[in-house]
Amino acid sequence: MKLLGFLLLLVAGAVQACVPDLPGAAAKKIESARYALAYRTLPAKIDVGKHFAVEIAVCGEKGAGLPEGLKVDAHMPEHRHGMNYNPSVRAQPGGRYRAEGLMFHMAGRWEFVFELRSAGKTDRLTQSVVLE
Repeated sequence: MKLLGFLLLLVAGAVQACVPDLPGAAAKKIESARYALAYRTLPAKIDVGKHFAVEIAVCGEKGAGLPEGLKVDAHMPEHRHGMNYNPSVRAQPGGRYRAEGLMFHMAGRWEFVFELRSAGKTDRLTQSVVLE
């Protein structure tokens, strides 16, 4: 009976996903096979033609650890172009990052692109946002 309890705890721990440390209702979450990522924009409402920042938290799935690097970009798939600015990303302690200098210069559907590099591989996580 003790062995069964131990095995159940072991299995429960193995399937438990990591949870990025970015509290708050405004945080959006996306995942790849190796990483879970949460982000929120500052300010929460993105305005056309105004710079904004993105707070990001990352954790590694299945013992992947933190990424060696993270890039943030955005593009408009229907228009086949990206932003007119290159954001800068600063790493912070505990798997947190801050990207600054983003600007959506026109209304429509944009797609955030987060690239996480580790062990010679890149995970590309995307999420759409519609700007009116």
